[in-house]
Amino acid sequence: MILSSSPTIRRGKSLYEQVYQALRSAILTGQLAPGDRLVETQLAEWLQVSRTPLREALRQLQQEGLATADVSGGLRVTTITAADAAELYDCRLALECLAVAGACANATPEHLKRIEACVLQADALEAQPQEPCTVAPSPSPSPSTPGQISPQQLLDVDYQFHHLIAESSGNRRLISLLDGLFDAMALLRIQTLKQNPDVLDIRLEHRQIYQAIATRNSEVAITAIKGHLSASKARVIQEIEAYQPPI
Repeated sequence: MILSSSPTIRRGKSLYEQVYQALRSAILTGQLAPGDRLVETQLAEWLQVSRTPLREALRQLQQEGLATADVSGGLRVTTITAADAAELYDCRLALECLAVAGACANATPEHLKRIEACVLQADALEAQPQEPCTVAPSPSPSPSTPGQISPQQLLDVDYQFHHLIAESSGNRRLISLLDGLFDAMALLRIQTLKQNPDVLDIRLEHRQIYQAIATRNSEVAITAIKGHLSASKARVIQEIEAYQPPI
């Protein structure tokens, strides 16, 4: 576990919330990588806080599945297995079929414009050479070397595309459920992209989904999202099984 300079903790705000957000961000950006030990003494020193808010934050991360107890009783950043990945994708398949159906019925012209912008952005990135993946994706844009596309950039586009579809469905509970899955997917992508940046393939598949939503064809949209997530599931599980020994 190698940590950079500590984030700023403002004493006027809830220490627990700030510590939780700092650790959650470190996990979802790969600064704390899957399998890293979450040692209280090191984290408390890094964040310059006492053990009490730190322990509360760690409990919250454990409840959300971002931290897992190991055999010694300590905590580690969660490592996603092939079985975990299959479950995540199965849940996404069920929820995102609802999302695209809802988007076909409820997407506004502004929603469609923003979804199309993600497709066009992926198209624009396609011709650029890729640079190695070193950290995980996050909902905010990630910097890269000029003239090169980072896997994080494609992941940012992927996140925005799927989130916008859920948003355009008009189903707030569905958005909340998918956001929880996207956090776990971020951990999964940290592992797989470090091994093979080409595991993510979104451009053609996203365009097909967008076109079905734009024409309000829910049957085609559902078929397209199923094909997209099923293909992604197969690629990711194959990658995990290639570098994780069977349990």
